[in-house]
Amino acid sequence: MIARELEFEGHLIDSMIFPKVLDLILDLEGEFEIVEFRIGKRKQDPSYARLIVFGRNEEHLGLILKELHKVGARVPEAEEVELEKAPGDKILPDNFYVTTNNQTFVHYKGKWIEVEGIAMDRVVVIKDGKALCVPISDVKKGDLVVVGEKGVRVIPPERPRKSTYFEFMGGKVSSERPTEKMIEAIAKEIVELKKRGGKIAVVAGPAVDHTAARDALAGMIRDGFVDLLLSGNALAVHDIEISIFGTSLGMDIKTGKPVPGGNRHHLYTISKVISAGGIRKAVEKGIIKDGIMFECVRKGVPFILAGSIRDDGPLPEVITDVMVAKSEMKKALEGIDMVLMLATTLHSIAVGNLLPSWVKTICVDTNPATVMKLMDRGTHQAIGVVTDVGLFLPLLYEKILNFANKDNILDAEKEKD
Repeated sequence: MIARELEFEGHLIDSMIFPKVLDLILDLEGEFEIVEFRIGKRKQDPSYARLIVFGRNEEHLGLILKELHKVGARVPEAEEVELEKAPGDKILPDNFYVTTNNQTFVHYKGKWIEVEGIAMDRVVVIKDGKALCVPISDVKKGDLVVVGEKGVRVIPPERPRKSTYFEFMGGKVSSERPTEKMIEAIAKEIVELKKRGGKIAVVAGPAVDHTAARDALAGMIRDGFVDLLLSGNALAVHDIEISIFGTSLGMDIKTGKPVPGGNRHHLYTISKVISAGGIRKAVEKGIIKDGIMFECVRKGVPFILAGSIRDDGPLPEVITDVMVAKSEMKKALEGIDMVLMLATTLHSIAVGNLLPSWVKTICVDTNPATVMKLMDRGTHQAIGVVTDVGLFLPLLYEKILNFANKDNILDAEKEKD
């Protein structure tokens, strides 16, 4: 058999990293021998493990090492990262390294340097002494691309060592949790994060417009609890339709009954906004008087609307080139500490692919499968709240206001205005 010595360091037990390591080896029909295992004696002390992993041959061992690398495996000696030139634009050398969304370092010219802009399913390119995480579409001929796992170190996320507001989320997804307690915990986390100067992004689907959630989200933007809005054409169109016509998808927003000719309102809305020169101009001209987009413009909160083949119009601000939209979203998400994903499967998964694993991610949907899909596609840090967004957001906003009023946060926001 072929063997390789590996080491792991961190909170290996309470974060369930070490049991996962042993399970991976056995699931892949490998063998292991634990050479050294030191358990941290205090809560802040990391644990350390050194073990020998055995495979049937080089290929089998390589398969095991690839999986162990994702959970933080490293070789005891600091190997130099392996680099090969890209043979052409968007063309990669064989065995190129594919990133996870965990914090990653490469050992380059005798030093460990952190990979910048980390996100899942990308590649690492060395430029001007920096390690950059880039999509395949950005690779240029001659770029130095990292290949294999040598000299690459991944730091997986660990469970917090002290009590946090997110301890109640142990099982990640459940429709049987006490929803109000969860919402209260999320609200407190949001307020605490804003007190520390943190930033929050919201990813929202059009279901937010069709329910009481619209006013709550607009209020969160107005009161300074949203720093970035990511969505599509539909959310903006129906939000503005409510402001102009009082309908959403042709339904009276107050009574829930269809309005004669209301099915045309979303097209009338698009036409009015295009005639005004865009959403911002429509707000300035008084065409849009309230709602989510109104508050974004008024508060200067950036928004990115990504288009799709389903869109009518679309509105002028919608980015119809999906690759450009993805790039703009990735840039906008830099420095974001928390993301709220509200009733939108496709946008949630798309944004999840752009997030590093340390960003708190909360996905709200009536369908548990939405959250499961999000996590299955690599956003393992996502926390699922299975409930109607029309019930979730108003209650969340109410809880946020309760905590914020105690800390006088709202007074500070009013002074900014």
